[in-house]
Amino acid sequence: MVNLLKVHGSQNHFFILDQTELDQPLSDTELKIFTKKITNPNTGILNGADGVLAINQPIRKNALAQMRVINTDGSEASMCGNGLRTVARYLSEKYHRDNFLVDTMNASLRVRREQAFAKDVPAFAVEISPVHFNKEALPFSNLGRDRLIDDYAPELYPQLRFTALAVPNPHLISFVTQQQIISPILGIVGKRLNDSNPYFTDGVNVNFAQILDKNKLFVRTYERGVGFTNACGTGMSATSLAFVLIRPEQAEFNTPITVFNPGGMVKTIVHYDNSQYWIELIGNATFTQQITIAESDLRNNDFSKIITKNTGEQTAYEKFIANLPKYNDITTLA
Repeated sequence: MVNLLKVHGSQNHFFILDQTELDQPLSDTELKIFTKKITNPNTGILNGADGVLAINQPIRKNALAQMRVINTDGSEASMCGNGLRTVARYLSEKYHRDNFLVDTMNASLRVRREQAFAKDVPAFAVEISPVHFNKEALPFSNLGRDRLIDDYAPELYPQLRFTALAVPNPHLISFVTQQQIISPILGIVGKRLNDSNPYFTDGVNVNFAQILDKNKLFVRTYERGVGFTNACGTGMSATSLAFVLIRPEQAEFNTPITVFNPGGMVKTIVHYDNSQYWIELIGNATFTQQITIAESDLRNNDFSKIITKNTGEQTAYEKFIANLPKYNDITTLA
C-alpha cells in the first residue's frame, strides 16, 4: 500500500507522492498522467488540487530529498514555495530533522521548521532562489528591452507598470489599486500571457499587489499552468523582492514583510548577500487528509478503492485565517 497526503500552503493545494516508498518510481509519462487525473475535480479525489509534489532521492550533495512540482496540466514547474513548505514538513517528520536542504529543479534550497502560526497550524521557512532579471531567464521578448523593472509595457496592458523577474519561476508583477486587484484585469492579462503570445512564449505567473502599509502587501496571482490560485509562494516572494527594490521607502531588506493572499497569510524576508538576492518564505504547512491506495491502483490511476482520513488540521487553519484582517472581496478557491 502507498500513503499519499493532501496538503496545502496558504490553501494552495497539492498531493504529496513519496516515490522513494514505491517499488518503482513512476516514469515522467506516468507521473504526468497521474497528476492530470488526480488533480482534476471531476476525475480525481478530494476535489482535486493545484498539482502533485513528487518526492525523489536527492540529486545533489548534502540534500535530504528532491521535490518535483507537476502542475494540473502536466507541465513541470521549477519551484513552488507553498509546496516546498509542505514537503519540508513531511521530510522533517519522516527523518526527524528541523533544518536541511531539498533539491529542486535549479538548486538545493534551505528549509527549516518555524514557530507555529497558531495551535495546530505548523509553519516552515523555505529559501526562494536563485533570482534573475534578464529577459532570457523568464524568458520574454518583443518588449523593446533586456529587462523590465517598474516600467510601462503598453504591449501587456495600458497604464500599468510591470516588473519581470525569475525566482527561478518566471513572474510578472504590477503594483495596483484595490479596485484594480479585484477587477477582471488580472484574469485578462494572465490568460493572454499563458496562451500563445509573442511576449512570454513559455507563459508567466502574473501577480497583482496592493500595498497596504509599510512592509505589508496583498498579492493575487494568476499562476502559469494552473490559473487563479489561493496563493503562489514564489509569486509572493518575487513580489516582496520587487517591493523592496522599487519602493524602498515602504519596504526593507532583512525585515519581515507580511503578505496577505486570498488563501491566508505568509511572511517573507528579502536578503542581499554576496551580491545575490534571495528570499525567505515563511508560512503554514497543513496536512488535510491522509490517503491510502494500492500501488497497482496508483499506477493504473484507479482511485475507486482509496481510504482517506481527515487530520483535523484544516479546521485549525480556518480558525487561524478567520482572525486575519480582510482586505479584498476575493472568494478563495478552497
